Amino acid sequence: MWRDREHPETIPFSIAAFRIGVYALWPFGYTTVERRDAGAPSCVGNVLWLVLAGWWLALAHIVTGILLCITIIGIPFGIANFKLIPVSLLPLGREIVRTDEPFATR
Repeated sequence: MWRDREHPETIPFSIAAFRIGVYALWPFGYTTVERRDAGAPSCVGNVLWLVLAGWWLALAHIVTGILLCITIIGIPFGIANFKLIPVSLLPLGREIVRTDEPFATR
């Protein structure tokens, strides 16, 4: 049956996609920090993510950020798009924290 063929190797990518989604939903007051305890699987996963999805996500955030910064009202949203570039390029091994505690998890 189809339920017998679960794919546990895709779970980190799903968690990273949800992390990007939550951060994109409300990026104000939050930042991302790199987790020092992330190991080699995180590095390998980031390379796969970069090749398969990361480069076009980052490119979309760059273009959207530039377009939003053209208008005065869109500048905060453009800056939020620029904040999403690093986490969309290499999401594994990152953690989202409040801006008043960026060094709490290091």
